Amino acid sequence: MAEVAEQDPSRPSGPLAGIRVLEFSQIVAGPVAGLNLADLGADVIKVEPPAGDSHRFVGTTVPGESKMYQGNNRGKRGLVVDLHDPRGTAALLALVPSVDVVIMNYRPGVPERLGMDYDSLRALRPDLIYAQISGFGEAGPWATRGGSDIVAQAHSGLMAVDEKYDEHGSPQLIGIPVSDYAAGLAIAMGVASALYHRERTGEGQYLSTSLLRMGLFMQNRIVMREPVGDTAIRDPMVEALREAQAEGAAYPELLAVRRPRGRFASPFTLYYRGYQAADGTVVLGALTPQNRAHIRQVLGIEGEHSDDPDFDARDPKSIEATERWRAWIEERMREQTVAEWLAAFEAVGVPAAKVNFPEEMADDEQANADGMILDLEHLVTGPQRVVGPAVVMSATPTGSPLPAPALGQHTAEVLREAGLSEAEVRELAEAGVVRVLE
Repeated sequence: MAEVAEQDPSRPSGPLAGIRVLEFSQIVAGPVAGLNLADLGADVIKVEPPAGDSHRFVGTTVPGESKMYQGNNRGKRGLVVDLHDPRGTAALLALVPSVDVVIMNYRPGVPERLGMDYDSLRALRPDLIYAQISGFGEAGPWATRGGSDIVAQAHSGLMAVDEKYDEHGSPQLIGIPVSDYAAGLAIAMGVASALYHRERTGEGQYLSTSLLRMGLFMQNRIVMREPVGDTAIRDPMVEALREAQAEGAAYPELLAVRRPRGRFASPFTLYYRGYQAADGTVVLGALTPQNRAHIRQVLGIEGEHSDDPDFDARDPKSIEATERWRAWIEERMREQTVAEWLAAFEAVGVPAAKVNFPEEMADDEQANADGMILDLEHLVTGPQRVVGPAVVMSATPTGSPLPAPALGQHTAEVLREAGLSEAEVRELAEAGVVRVLE
């Protein structure tokens, strides 16, 4: 493994050092894209309205500085400007010639109304890379609709795959906005690729993704169609689903039609799941017959045949036997502590882990030993421990030393870089066109 170079916290040193990104974003997907580019060394300038990104105020104890906002916007500088005021638009357009990349996740139609669409901006910077994130894509009957993660989870089928519903039988979303985060990562990958293309050809370009596209991408094996498997499994199930929907079946009933519980047995039923130990919960992640054989060895299981070549997962006897073994393993796992089980499984190379809570992970020994947690100092909230970059690199270290910007913290600085004088910035601030943190 290559030795990871020491990062100088006083200057960007990632592979995108020297690249300037203008981020028109709010909520999650766009901010996550900018966050990843900032961790790669780019100077990311987040554009906010005078009231601030709405996620600044979600679940916060310090007004305007929520963890939700800070987590997705660290590493950036902030520019607060009213784009509905022509003076604000003019100030921002003065910055565009120095910008390499624009990230946009405003609702379809809004960039055009603001004069911040691709065609308008590339007139000022011909080799501009412009990355758009939408809810449903850019063609088709839903292209102009607004989107959010919960809507994308529903439309793409992700919500049904997760099979969660509340006490009233209503579908529940996956606990984190997975379509948003996936879209942000995809855009960061696309931007880096577009920068490489521009380096070779001098050509900028437009790129895009959507929450729906990423929802489908994450379940590609389920969405895909192929004639053999579909005829045997998918087609009868979809027909049964449509019949149940026509009869007014409730959501839990539809889930039972799609994936009937207890109808199939497999090694994953026993060895790819969580079990309660004496003092917590242990998850087993056995993907191979060898791993599963080692679990049987540790637990003292004899006569469990789910890995046999002739094991019939649909045979009622197999299902019944698997259920008996599941109950037996549950009892066995309660006999020892989490630490004892993890030591035993680690000794034979079985993937296993304690089920932790995310609130504990900033102090996790492994996460800290591998540099996954960074210590920063925020202008308003003080010292903080944050999740670091998604990827590490040996020659061009990743991770930004900047915390999330306080509202208006860098407005004057950025506008001066765009060529505005101190007097002009002050005049805009006094008129309420921009917001400057005093």
